[in-house]
Amino acid sequence: MTRYHALEQWLSWMDELSEKDFVVIDPFLKTELLAEIRAAFSAHLTSFTKAGIGAAHDFQIRHDVRGDYTYWLDRKRDTDMAGFWSLIDETMHVFNRYCYLSLSGHEFHFATYPPGARYEKHLDQFDSRTNRMITLVIYLNEGWQKGDGGELEVFLKSGESVIIDPLDARCVMFKSAEVPHRVLESHKNRKSLTGWLLHQPVGLGQLFG
Repeated sequence: MTRYHALEQWLSWMDELSEKDFVVIDPFLKTELLAEIRAAFSAHLTSFTKAGIGAAHDFQIRHDVRGDYTYWLDRKRDTDMAGFWSLIDETMHVFNRYCYLSLSGHEFHFATYPPGARYEKHLDQFDSRTNRMITLVIYLNEGWQKGDGGELEVFLKSGESVIIDPLDARCVMFKSAEVPHRVLESHKNRKSLTGWLLHQPVGLGQLFG
């Protein structure tokens, strides 16, 4: 099997994720795949909609909690993302083979945070829907510099927190139900490809925050 990343590298990342509940990977995307994802992001930018919080009947728009705009991806429709879907297949295979997670689905969206937008502290899990296992965030911020904002703050079990810069091609993975986090206020447009590896598949991700 030809892998995008070497198995030894994957196992190192899995060990760190198991130990710390999160892992930061630099860079996660190579130049060609990064360009593919950027092109898809730009192509769909006019279709982004205001993001909300909550699942299904609990869904609501809360500008005081979350200020980003999203475009939910569909594997059958978004065939221009073929390289990315292949990488996700590889990611799920590694988790299932070596971490015994029994992942069987995924959901992803593009997200953009305009200046002034943030996302308050939360978990990537719902009371009425608990199948999100692993959160995966890939940043698409060319030339990001200190002061641009949009950092990810991860809250640890120790009571401390870690600030992660949204650097271009960087990936952050963490345990969806165990790692509280927030997105700090963005001072320029912040772009990402964000999603979840699921214990059970879901139909329409855009119905679920």
